[in-house]
Amino acid sequence: MAAKPAVLAKARAGGADNLKMIKGVGPVLEKALHTTGVFHFDQVGAWTKADAEWFDDNVKGANGRVIRDGWVKQAKILAKGGTTEFSARVKKGGVY
Repeated sequence: MAAKPAVLAKARAGGADNLKMIKGVGPVLEKALHTTGVFHFDQVGAWTKADAEWFDDNVKGANGRVIRDGWVKQAKILAKGGTTEFSARVKKGGVY
């Protein structure tokens, strides 16, 4: 079993990113990620395949979504201030 990837004890100054802008992350899964120590897009964007598999296997509710929904790719775009098709819908409202 792979070791738990590096995480943070709390969100950096300025607060956590809205991880619900990543397709596949809803309010419950966002809370589970926070509990695990994941608060920012750049954290998710830096995950290796092994890291993604660890989160899929160990975060309640992930159930393969990290890899299936392409969280790492989405998070890299969002961390640079970009927009994905899904995050644009979230910003418009009505998704959650």
